[in-house]
Amino acid sequence: MTVSHKETLLGNSSSTLDSKSPAVISIEQVNKRYQSSTIALENVNLQIHNREFISFVGPSGCGKSTLLRMIAGLGEPTNGNISVLGTTPEIARQKNGEVAFVFQESTLLPWRSVYQNVILPLELSGVSKKVQKEEGYRVLELVGLKDHVKALPNQLSGGMRMRVSIARALIAKPKLLLMDEPFGALDEITRQNLQNELLNIWEKEELTVLFVTHNVFESVFISNRIAIMTPRPGKISALIDVDLPYPREENLRSTHRFSELVATVSEKLKH
Repeated sequence: MTVSHKETLLGNSSSTLDSKSPAVISIEQVNKRYQSSTIALENVNLQIHNREFISFVGPSGCGKSTLLRMIAGLGEPTNGNISVLGTTPEIARQKNGEVAFVFQESTLLPWRSVYQNVILPLELSGVSKKVQKEEGYRVLELVGLKDHVKALPNQLSGGMRMRVSIARALIAKPKLLLMDEPFGALDEITRQNLQNELLNIWEKEELTVLFVTHNVFESVFISNRIAIMTPRPGKISALIDVDLPYPREENLRSTHRFSELVATVSEKLKH
């Protein structure tokens, strides 16, 4: 499968997605077969460029999370090759926090405060207390939690716990943010609010984001491109360019073009 990429203007910004630069993630002929003989992924090919926001959409069990974990260096393909930031996924993950992963659950330590949870990656890396404090408060302000630094996880709502998890992922200033259905368990209002905040963070931090979701509306609202995956064995059956301008306002959800793209993604999923 040959994957093309069209340059997309970021709203009124003078910057563009650089489709001519080397891919920050290169996935070539990737297959994943488990010892049980289950084939999770088959012949997956994809090139992802700097500052893209790509969502992976497909039925349960199609290998979306498996692919994301392999990009994070948390598993290896049976065949094929994955390159991340010019090196192997394992080295990229271990190199100065350049790759960050946000799981479906917030995975916070219940005995540590919001601030203590957020600074944990820097603490484990031996970073000075001064830098921990500076960066901790920076990312907490970024996710809107600067007034909750002393709260424990059990004192927070589900949406707030997920914000803490995102802040913790951002504290090492990663280049690549991988997110595995982070908003799946949240109510719709909270989910939409976090989608807006994530887009603001993506643009401010100049990230490349890979986002796994089952929600077609979510994928259209946040993404530059959407990768449609088939039932197991998972393949990328279609790549859809989302030609909606940034920044994306709430009223975008009620526009005709938004509805057209949702219908297109839904139709591709059916086939």
